[in-house]
Formats: sequence, C-alpha cells, structure tokens
Amino acid sequence: MPKYLYVYHGGSTPQSKEEGEKAMKAWMDWFGGLGKSVVEGGNPVGKSKTVGANGVSNDGGANPASGWSVIEATDYDDATNKAKGCPLLSYGGSVEVAEIMEM
Repeated sequence: MPKYLYVYHGGSTPQSKEEGEKAMKAWMDWFGGLGKSVVEGGNPVGKSKTVGANGVSNDGGANPASGWSVIEATDYDDATNKAKGCPLLSYGGSVEVAEIMEM
C-alpha cells in the first residue's frame, strides 16, 4: 500500500496545561482512529533554517513545518480524506500531503 508523508504547518500553541492536555487527547484520538494506517507517528519540529546555493537563511522558509507523520493509504484521495480529521486544522494549521515514492 502506498505511503504518504504528512507535513504539518502552523497552528497555535496551547496556552495552558488544560489546553495542552485537550490538544494531546485530540491527537491521540485522531491517530487511534487512523489505526494501522499510521506507519510512523512522527514528531513536532522546532525552528528551521533554509540551506540554498547562496548559504543558510534563518527565515524558516516560506511555510515552515511544525511536524510530520507517515501513513498508508490506498490513494491520494484516501490520504487527503484521512488528513481532514487532523486536530491541527482546528488550531489554524494545515496538512501537506505527499506520496512517498518507492525507489
């Protein structure tokens, strides 16, 4: 079955312990609902730097990543439909979906 990379962008940071616990539960519930589709739960990521031919920039890129996961899905439609349940969407973030090419 094809694998897809979810790259999470943006979203707000919980402002209290209670908000953090609520957000974590939403993520755990979503991953639980995805079941065996989750290949690698991934992790949040910190600040990024962009490396280009002209050197290193600390700008974090045009749309810096805030985390990632790898899932299995039957096709792009299945992968994007599964991403629609991501809790990050309710916090102003987005999910970029890219098929992982087998080499």
